[in-house]
Amino acid sequence: MREVTVRKGEPIDRALKRLKTKLDVEGILDEMRRRRAFETPMDERRRKARSASKRNKVKWRFNNKSEEAASETAEAAPVSAPEA
Repeated sequence: MREVTVRKGEPIDRALKRLKTKLDVEGILDEMRRRRAFETPMDERRRKARSASKRNKVKWRFNNKSEEAASETAEAAPVSAPEA
């Protein structure tokens, strides 16, 4: 059970917003909306493909940033010319 304590002098609507944000970050609201109605197998596959696509984009960005940083440090290193 998720809970938010209302601080002294804090408006109720601000505490409610904190609760909604916490529930949204944890994915509880999405899960609740999804379970509200029947989801066909095709809709389930589409939803899972969309979320997998988003996950893969983040992973790809993270992996490419580390590769770009490595290539930039390799390019920045001085290259000595062969002596003849």
